Amino acid sequence: MTRQVTAIPVHEASVEALADKTVAVLGFGAQGSAHALNLRDSGCRVIVAQRPGPRHAQALAAGFEPCAVREATERADLLIFGLPDDTAGEIYATDIAPHLRAGQTLGFLHGFAIHYRLIEPPPEVDVVLVAPKAQGRGVRSEFLAGRGVLALVAIAQDATGSAKATALGWAAGIGSNRAGLLETTFADETETDLFGEQAVLCGGLSALIRAGFDTLVEAGYPPELAYFECCHEVKLLADLICEGGITYMRERISSTARYGDLTRGPRVVDDTTRQHMRTILAEIRSGKFAREFLEDTRAGAPRSRTLLERDRHHPLESVGRTLRALMRGG
Repeated sequence: MTRQVTAIPVHEASVEALADKTVAVLGFGAQGSAHALNLRDSGCRVIVAQRPGPRHAQALAAGFEPCAVREATERADLLIFGLPDDTAGEIYATDIAPHLRAGQTLGFLHGFAIHYRLIEPPPEVDVVLVAPKAQGRGVRSEFLAGRGVLALVAIAQDATGSAKATALGWAAGIGSNRAGLLETTFADETETDLFGEQAVLCGGLSALIRAGFDTLVEAGYPPELAYFECCHEVKLLADLICEGGITYMRERISSTARYGDLTRGPRVVDDTTRQHMRTILAEIRSGKFAREFLEDTRAGAPRSRTLLERDRHHPLESVGRTLRALMRGG
């Protein structure tokens, strides 16, 4: 049976829920910086934990005084994990867990560390999730424009009785109550997010783009035309889909393109592709993907680095660099 998410009335989300709390954002990366800046602009008391390096310098430039994770844990009431999935568990064990106190809230941008038990919080703290459905740059730019990004909200542990109010206060502080709030679970957020990344948004899309490019080039067509047709124009179609959906997009393309979409698309994404998708989802749900990812990371990411380096030298990349420079007048 298909599970449903619940729309949370936006009037229930008020940044006033954080009025007497200190919020610590752990990590000043793309998402962490957006949350820290938006919350501060919303009137929250915000501190940032960030080790020395480029992100530390960026936090300083933004007017924060970055501190160590341990200090942030001791000072804050709400800890927002802007840490990578593969390091969050270790940082939690060494720098956070020994310094937690009853009544604090652990806040997550993604459910990975909780769902796969890299972090097992004590029963006396709240555990919540606020996951905006956009990259950090979008979370910040939409906020500055007076809008917001829809966010998923989940409660894994409510020790204080106020976990949901805290989560909604956080969501309001980053502007998500301006767009919409959907209540879900850590498990559903984690598994659908990983599946979307792997099968469609990142893995599926990048593989499809390269396959289309290769097919045209191997057939003798100029790589520049292959780049435009299989890569550059993806954004144009994606913008239409985001604006109004697939039917909306189809109503705004040529009749030739529409007929080709309807009749040839199912031949590309056929039953074999769908079975691969089901297998990928099963690996996510069983924890196989998480174990594989963490094992690669702990070994120094040899598989990730090898695959990334291979694709870095794909002809699509060099052709794209040349054409993008040309379009910018370079």
